[in-house]
Amino acid sequence: MNAIEKTCELIESTLGKSPAFRKVEDRLYVVKQGSSYVMISVIPGKKEADKPLVRVYAQVVSGVRPEPSLFRQLLILNARMRFGAFAYLPEGMLILFVHTMLGGEHMDDKELTATVTDIALIADAYDDRIVARYGGQRMQDVIEESAMKHIFGAEDENGEVAWEESKGS
Repeated sequence: MNAIEKTCELIESTLGKSPAFRKVEDRLYVVKQGSSYVMISVIPGKKEADKPLVRVYAQVVSGVRPEPSLFRQLLILNARMRFGAFAYLPEGMLILFVHTMLGGEHMDDKELTATVTDIALIADAYDDRIVARYGGQRMQDVIEESAMKHIFGAEDENGEVAWEESKGS
């Protein structure tokens, strides 16, 4: 068994007992905690396939405008974090909280569990604050909105659910 397989096996055996855990695809997992969705991705090492990285991250806020005061606040928060960091992705105007650790024989179940829990707690603690001050949506709201659109149909020009007219009315 190579290091990537060992890493995936440890993730699945450690977190797989939780009903909040889901395997999305090979080397990609998600855990729902509070209003956070924590993603776990196993990435092969750049130079050696036997040293995979495990990136654990939560999408904190979506659709937030890039403002200097927001970036300044995120940098200040990063300086206070014991691990991990906030990041901004222009695509989707996303704020993430990210931490990367070594996989393979270097990773242990307690560190993995603590990392996932801490990422979720940080994302859950800061999503409402960021939305209140800078706009955007919490990731839970984005997912719930998407599910409602899927269930009830498309939106009209006012952002309301567009109900289909039944034939014969």
